Amino acid sequence: MSDVLDLFGNPMLDEPPRRGRPQHAVTPETRNRVSMLLALGWSNARIASVLNITLPTLRKHYFFELRQREAARDRMEARRFELAWKAAVAGNVGAMREVGRLLDRNDAMLAEAAFAAPAAKKDTATPSPAAGKKDQQKLQALEAEDLLMKELDAEAEAVSRALN
Repeated sequence: MSDVLDLFGNPMLDEPPRRGRPQHAVTPETRNRVSMLLALGWSNARIASVLNITLPTLRKHYFFELRQREAARDRMEARRFELAWKAAVAGNVGAMREVGRLLDRNDAMLAEAAFAAPAAKKDTATPSPAAGKKDQQKLQALEAEDLLMKELDAEAEAVSRALN
């Protein structure tokens, strides 16, 4: 193969390919690409199409990376913070600002998670029993009766005011 790359970064072939599909060659670059695309939230089918391979081939060769889907975004953010921190320690002022932005974003994420946790506990702590048709009809009848009583009280009050 040549070192000449096409528009999408894939190597250009020196000779026409043989019959059939060539065996997929796994490289550290493609492993990193799969990890990066997982961190961006891409689906397996979309990643396979970018790599020009089938879904079974993706699962076969990149099984470990696909299992790390949940942690991929956190790993990418951690690496980004690590690089920004190294540059900030070296004296890069722009990196110092970026570290500050990353810290603010992290603090906001932690605060959001802290506020969301009690609300989630309240929702799961009081499961409401599923009401059947008869129970629902009884509730609707009670609500309708309450509304009617309120209207009648309002009319009676209006009549009593008119008489006085």
